[in-house]
Amino acid sequence: MSTPTAPRPYESYVYAYPHKTAYRPLTDRPALRELWAGERKDALSLYLHIPFCEVRCGFCNLFTRIGAPDELTTRYLDALDRQATAARDAIEGPGGSGPVRFAAAAFGGGTPTFLDAGELERLCDIAEKRIGADLRSVPLSVETSPATATADRLAVLAGRGATRLSIGVQSFVEAEARAAVRPQRRAEVEAALGRIRDTGIPLLNIDLIYGIDGQTGASWRHSLDAALAWRPEELYLYPLYVRPLTGLGRLGAGGEAAWDAQRLRLYREGRDHLLAHGYEQVSMRMFRRPGSPAQGPDDHACQTDGMVGLGCGARSYTSALHYSFDYAVDMREIRAIIDTYTATEDFTRAEVGYRVDGGEARRRHLLQSLLQARGMAVAEYRERFGAAPVEDFPAELDRFAALGWLDESAGPGLLRLSPEGLAHSDALGPALFSPAVRAAMAAYLPK
Repeated sequence: MSTPTAPRPYESYVYAYPHKTAYRPLTDRPALRELWAGERKDALSLYLHIPFCEVRCGFCNLFTRIGAPDELTTRYLDALDRQATAARDAIEGPGGSGPVRFAAAAFGGGTPTFLDAGELERLCDIAEKRIGADLRSVPLSVETSPATATADRLAVLAGRGATRLSIGVQSFVEAEARAAVRPQRRAEVEAALGRIRDTGIPLLNIDLIYGIDGQTGASWRHSLDAALAWRPEELYLYPLYVRPLTGLGRLGAGGEAAWDAQRLRLYREGRDHLLAHGYEQVSMRMFRRPGSPAQGPDDHACQTDGMVGLGCGARSYTSALHYSFDYAVDMREIRAIIDTYTATEDFTRAEVGYRVDGGEARRRHLLQSLLQARGMAVAEYRERFGAAPVEDFPAELDRFAALGWLDESAGPGLLRLSPEGLAHSDALGPALFSPAVRAAMAAYLPK
């Protein structure tokens, strides 16, 4: 068999499946009580989305807007309170039947620490008193930024049980930060990291980006070493993507073959640098210092069933339906969606989503497991689905093997990526998308 042509290594970052651009309005608007009636509720995950930032980075396509005028954060938290109350009622079901327990929680965005200290207290109250998550007894991950990681905000998070803070630095080189349309000064970044360490929160994650215009191997290692000086428990290394309607997308930056080669080279340099400093590779993006505290059964993953997402930009996952609110990248569209959300009184029904049948569940399980460096036990897949992965996905796995993306030394009981396979995770993940999901994504009109 001839070796197939390798696809571009950077097709799409896959952190959840089906992809959000496959979601569509749900004409039947199913009641949340019905969706959650047959679900396990003893180890739920909670995600609260805060769609505000002080500045929008040039690469960002997340659901977030710049600023929050006219007491918008207050109105947003009011709506979040109403939604949390409705979600708790739906999950408990008639008469509050069945045990409801949250095993992990996360605040993301946007930038959750865009909220001031008092608003963060209220956010924690919503998570605890409305939806019922005991933040001091479960892993709590919170995203922050250099400009908003102030002492008073961090003190609130530490006091309410945060166990992980993730800060998006992206680059310690000021010229590279400007090139990514993320203006920040090195001194501001270092001061924020110092304040985070002063809180005593046990897990620090630093996000870095490679592939920025003008970035070299030397400047990339400079950022890596600057991050390593803080001995973070985790480091995430992200390839730069230029997506439609983002700041860099409007500037016309592209992803030709030379850029692919640059990113792949910088990825390998970064991976090898962190491995040489004793870090373990968890996935293509994630590296962990040995001995760091785990963050729960799925290590703060946001793609497992039993996810309760609250707020604009948040997704909820039951075994049969993934649902959310509308998604956009354009700032005017985002503002309109947030305005609609803050005016909503009835949060008892799912409005936008994607139905997950047995075939999609198989793809999702394989995709999520295979993209982890540890791989997937074949017996685990067989126990859940009654077949081996190679029986369900013979063509895909044969192709991955021919490309050298599977670790042939893993043995028959373990399906695991080779180092080259991990390097091509952003091509391998999309290769597992179903025809139906691909068609829905292709029909999606960016807005």
